[in-house]
Amino acid sequence: MLKKIKKAFHYARNHGVIPMLRVALTQLFFGSSTYLSGISKYEELIAPPFGKKISVDILNKKTINWFIPPVGKGSGGHLNIFRFIRNLENFGYQNRIVIIGDPQPKSAEVAKTNIHNWFFPLKADVHFYGKSEIPPAFFAMASEWRTAYYVKRYMSCVSKCYFVQDFEPWFYPTGTDFIFAENTYRFGFYGFTAGTWLAKKLAQDYGMSTTPLGFSFDRDLYACNGSNLITSKKLDSPQKIFFYARPPTSRRAFELGLLVLREVSRRLPGVMIVLAGWDMSSYKVPFKYENAGLVDIDKLAQLYRQCDVALVLSFSNVSLLPLELMACGVPVVSNRAPYTEWLLNDENSVLADPTIEALSEAILSVLNDKNLSIRLKKGGLDFCSHTSWELEASRFAEALERIASQLNIAK
Repeated sequence: MLKKIKKAFHYARNHGVIPMLRVALTQLFFGSSTYLSGISKYEELIAPPFGKKISVDILNKKTINWFIPPVGKGSGGHLNIFRFIRNLENFGYQNRIVIIGDPQPKSAEVAKTNIHNWFFPLKADVHFYGKSEIPPAFFAMASEWRTAYYVKRYMSCVSKCYFVQDFEPWFYPTGTDFIFAENTYRFGFYGFTAGTWLAKKLAQDYGMSTTPLGFSFDRDLYACNGSNLITSKKLDSPQKIFFYARPPTSRRAFELGLLVLREVSRRLPGVMIVLAGWDMSSYKVPFKYENAGLVDIDKLAQLYRQCDVALVLSFSNVSLLPLELMACGVPVVSNRAPYTEWLLNDENSVLADPTIEALSEAILSVLNDKNLSIRLKKGGLDFCSHTSWELEASRFAEALERIASQLNIAK
């Protein structure tokens, strides 16, 4: 029984809870020898085109249909999508959200309420693929590799684009999902990428035309309180290390992080390690730690400011987390790689080779060298102060206008 439960958990992690339940029900009613073919999840991707071809003369060039996966509370990928939608609304764009796949809310109204409550209000209408007719738009925007197949098939648009936040083939072992994800970069879509590393990779390896978009942070949520610029706590308080611990997300190198932190705690007894991003109560962790679990977004800054250094590992495109930590006055340690160095550098963080020895030394150097810690805090804050989501949205809007003008389509 335990083996079956583990297998079900593994299947749900890779394919989703709904597909896992389908497999379980199939085996319940038809016997354990029945196997739900793995090709079923690809059938919709290779279905015929949909949507009516529309005369471009009647389309407003400031309309965008965003094809997105189901919305989950706390999803960083969705947060970035919605942030750009909100800012593009301020530039006069009419955005629509088209949700692909399961699970889906009961209605578009519920979906819009969820977005409002979990993220922030948007003007954009919500549509469900397969449940309602999707209005035509000048731009159709893919936002994840599966959604790219729907945009490829969608006929009621003029220009097809791709909002690429990471190199998604790396999320899978070499095989079917890897190649299905990789093939989306060959669809001929115009790419808007999270940072310059992705823009260069997609242009060089797949011939995509791209516009890189930089990162910023929410100034209403993340800020340094001033006092933690020099010291973050009382002298008799233990030093704290923050680590984004998310076991299911392999690219964040959970196991490597634990090995690094075990070495740090061995060499610096008394240090407190804060693990956040996942409930760690069922995991065997080889050092004393604080299990912060999943933290509400409005409480993250307070947690960050309690820490003296943060270990943030990325083995694909770097996330927003380093910037949010810097904005709270927390020095960042990360692994040196092309997909981190487009954002992180020796002025705003400590970059080390991805080994236990190098990363543990980097953390200890920050904890043991007050001058280095202060320099990194100031460097991080200075770097953050020169970033702006509004500026990145203006670059997004300028690129969209360029695409439309190159097609010689009048508004």
